[in-house]
Amino acid sequence: MDQPYSVRTRTGQTHDVRLENNAPMTRQPVRSAGRPTLDAVAARAGVGRGTASRVLNGSSQVSPQAKAAVEAAIVELGYVPNRAARSLVTQRTDSVALVVSESQERLFGEPFFAGVLRGINSALMETPLQLWLAMAASPEQRERVVNHLTGHHVDGVLLLSLHDEDPLPGILRDRGMPFVLGGRPVDPHPEDFFVDVDNVSGARQAVEFLQANGASRIATVAGPQDMEVGRGRLAGYRAAVRGGELIEVGDFSEEGGASAMRALLDREPGLDAVFAASDLMASGAMRALRDAGRLVPQDVQVVGFEDAPVARQTQPPLTTVHQPVEDMGRRMAELLVSRIRREPVENSHVLLDTHLVRRGTA
Repeated sequence: MDQPYSVRTRTGQTHDVRLENNAPMTRQPVRSAGRPTLDAVAARAGVGRGTASRVLNGSSQVSPQAKAAVEAAIVELGYVPNRAARSLVTQRTDSVALVVSESQERLFGEPFFAGVLRGINSALMETPLQLWLAMAASPEQRERVVNHLTGHHVDGVLLLSLHDEDPLPGILRDRGMPFVLGGRPVDPHPEDFFVDVDNVSGARQAVEFLQANGASRIATVAGPQDMEVGRGRLAGYRAAVRGGELIEVGDFSEEGGASAMRALLDREPGLDAVFAASDLMASGAMRALRDAGRLVPQDVQVVGFEDAPVARQTQPPLTTVHQPVEDMGRRMAELLVSRIRREPVENSHVLLDTHLVRRGTA
């Protein structure tokens, strides 16, 4: 004779089920109808509640075995953290901001920003932190961003592409908000954390390579001089040239490079090489050289800086200085996570190496 019993589902419906007397009854693991708790996760994983909490918060102070056990328990129980309740306890939002002090056109038009963003995202994927993106190119945008950043909406901030007059670092510092700079600040504060590439050394490598190839009248299309990256690459050019400088300042865009190149040709028709402080400006400079009837590299050698995708698409392909932009973004995010968690860091000032990539323009 069959034995009926009832099962209530999560939707509240009741279903009758019959088992035959001679059928073996195997018990399947059934999740609790209630919401799984952190205590349940800890018990299932065989660890303390504090250990389970540290795993959820992305702390590095957990053994790999405990981390694996807690993650398995989370999946098995279907545990979903209550972010609102957790924020009340931890005073954290599990969100960080990337603020770019540039226009929408530059942010979405230049590969440098996409590379940094990929690096940031790869680091944050290993944490519970969510990333939101903001532009602060105008005073109005900056005011809105400041109000949001300092209104307990984020746990930390990544700042990229700062110009001299930008007040954001000082505001965040005064309000106790953890932040990390992408690029060396003009006047570093003792408490500032930053990640940058060695712009001076990279630019010097580029110019010395042109000199070794026989160039004697080397010009430069420099970057904006209200940014430390622009000043650093100009300093590297000057260190190698040591007099007889041919300098025009661009804005890191292709059109800026073309305009600066035309001005350089007007000043010095006999120039035989140019170092551009970005690959986009180098691409624009090559266009201006073609328009003026100059062959690259036969008449004028060209070297850029960044090793962006455009460097492989120019004709001929662009010789350039490689900068590790994804690594830069990843290191920025790692430093910020350490600041948020109040973990000790080995070095708050990170300087990444560059190297020359030889292609067809020099």
